[in-house]
Amino acid sequence: MWLSLLFGLIGSSMIALVAYRLQSLSSSGALAAIGVGTILYMSGSVAWFGTLILFFITSSGLSKWRKREKQQTDSVYEKGSRRDAGQVLANGGLAAVISMGYIVFPHPVWWYAFVGVMATVTADTWATEIGSLSRMEPRSILSLKRVPRGTSGAVSRLGSLAAVLGAVVIGGAAVGLLMLEEQFESATSETIRLVVDPNLIWIALLGGFLGAMTDSILGATVQSMRRCSICGKEVEHTSHCSVPTVHIRGWSWMNNDAVNMISSSVGGGIAVIIWICYY
Repeated sequence: MWLSLLFGLIGSSMIALVAYRLQSLSSSGALAAIGVGTILYMSGSVAWFGTLILFFITSSGLSKWRKREKQQTDSVYEKGSRRDAGQVLANGGLAAVISMGYIVFPHPVWWYAFVGVMATVTADTWATEIGSLSRMEPRSILSLKRVPRGTSGAVSRLGSLAAVLGAVVIGGAAVGLLMLEEQFESATSETIRLVVDPNLIWIALLGGFLGAMTDSILGATVQSMRRCSICGKEVEHTSHCSVPTVHIRGWSWMNNDAVNMISSSVGGGIAVIIWICYY
């Protein structure tokens, strides 16, 4: 256990330091990432840790990809591409808790819940980063009417395809990483109880995609939205154009981090329900 703690701390610290230097993480985000990564490595295994790292690397890369073209929509979102502690915990905190649950009460259902959570946060992030580059205006997930880019609760065909791809990538990576552990006999005694299950790919697809759609529904209904008194733009920020924004709809406490946490819980829950029904 202590050796896993040490390896997890060293590995997470190195990755967080690189991410901080590349401005993918703020100082608080780096500290949170070290904590989440260490817990995952210590209580899970390389498969758990590797799935988290895959999400972080791909999502960070996509946030910087064609960034200049995303500036208009980025100004609307509450959080930028440099993730703070809130974003890290919203995306990875639940995964860390699930991995600890697996150590305390070892059972395969924890693994499926974990993959469902990671598939959701990946699908949602890929949908946002890739979907914002769509040439067509997105549609409201509720009314299906065209809405401005960056509107909370908006979806596009490109973004939806990106969500599907992100969820499938996480499911495939989870299966592949577990296969590598078995092949090289590097899994811990707890992880050996997990069986490589190709069905995890479509379970991740369903859980991840539906979780991402939940994020959009929450964004369109209860997420806190504000309006800039200078430019009139509807934004998630508490300030815009260097002045405080005015709350116009949604629950005041339901910020982007809360939405991410709830939607990832839904994605993980869907994966668990599928496991219960299917197995």
